[in-house]
Amino acid sequence: MRQLSNDQARRIVLAAQGFADPRPKGRVDRRHFRRVIDRTGLLQLDSVNVLQRSHYLPMWSRLGPYSIAALDEFTTRSGEMFEYWGHAASLLPVEVHRLFRWRMEEMEPWRRVDGVIGGNPGYVESVLAEIDEHGPLTVSDLSDAGDRTGSWWGHGKGKTALDWLFAKGLITAFRDGNFGRLYDMPERVIAAEKLNAPSATKEEAYRELLLLGARHHGVGTATDITDYYRLNRPTSRPILDEIVVDGDLEEVAVEGWKRPAYLHPTAKLPRRITGAALLSPFDPVVWERDRTERLFGFHYRIEIYVPQPQRVYGYYVLPFLVDGELVGRVDLKSDRKNSVLLVQGSYHEEGRAPDAIAERLAPELADMSQWLGLGDLEVMRRGNLSTALRKQI
Repeated sequence: MRQLSNDQARRIVLAAQGFADPRPKGRVDRRHFRRVIDRTGLLQLDSVNVLQRSHYLPMWSRLGPYSIAALDEFTTRSGEMFEYWGHAASLLPVEVHRLFRWRMEEMEPWRRVDGVIGGNPGYVESVLAEIDEHGPLTVSDLSDAGDRTGSWWGHGKGKTALDWLFAKGLITAFRDGNFGRLYDMPERVIAAEKLNAPSATKEEAYRELLLLGARHHGVGTATDITDYYRLNRPTSRPILDEIVVDGDLEEVAVEGWKRPAYLHPTAKLPRRITGAALLSPFDPVVWERDRTERLFGFHYRIEIYVPQPQRVYGYYVLPFLVDGELVGRVDLKSDRKNSVLLVQGSYHEEGRAPDAIAERLAPELADMSQWLGLGDLEVMRRGNLSTALRKQI
């Protein structure tokens, strides 16, 4: 069995995710968006908007400044992307729609859906007919959306019906400028040749999705690879073994990893990774926390749902990648009222030189502030990197 050092595995992973590619020097267009999607496979969605919606940030990390309106156009009206449950709620390339139909078919109604179906005969069908006739529609556009059952997570019968139809693949959705979901018929959103492509069986889909997960990781454990598209691990295990036997993945050992790893045949091992990038908490490089610690020696947790007094680093903390290593982190907030990017906390990892990190971080923050249309940058006196960083601003 081939042996890889952890450093080699880290470079393979970052290359697979596009961090060995040079950032564009000119205008960023759809070609660049497609290249990133080819590397990452998806953009994970999240509603938190304290800095910027999470699905915009992986593009920024890999491409630098780009037009948010152009990405919105690409993800909503190009016919090249659709939304579904990939790695949680995700924007996915239409090429993989055929690989998720088994998930749509196997979807079982949850309790709230059962309540709507049982208590309102014919209602779900009427919602589907309304979308077909008048879509795209938001939940508030429905002629009979019902009342919400709570102030935040509450769902009326309209939202529940839409969620169910979406989960079953009978309708699809895209996001408006305020991140609200607009629901429409799949044939009006997804390119016809992709929507009409033959569906994969569940076993075929698992095989292709496992290979895609391995390609996007470059190298990873069985847990890493199955997590990419949130596949069932016991179901995946024998299929993954078959893939190895067939020679489509190579089983390898990685220094310090307790479990075997799987190397994709297209994985590249660059001599070095150069450049700096701030990573979204929902970037594929860091979304599996144990893997992040195994690869980078970087302990990372999202503290959004941690009570403020118990937070260690802050509310919305982005890891900082420099030349292939995670060397620090910053707690960022967009103060849109005052047009300021707030660095509420800044930290370097133990043993790292703060001045060197600050020198690489300051221009990234300045560029991000401009990209977000904020202009000014304010570094607060919190964290062991703040003094060095304030000198650079």
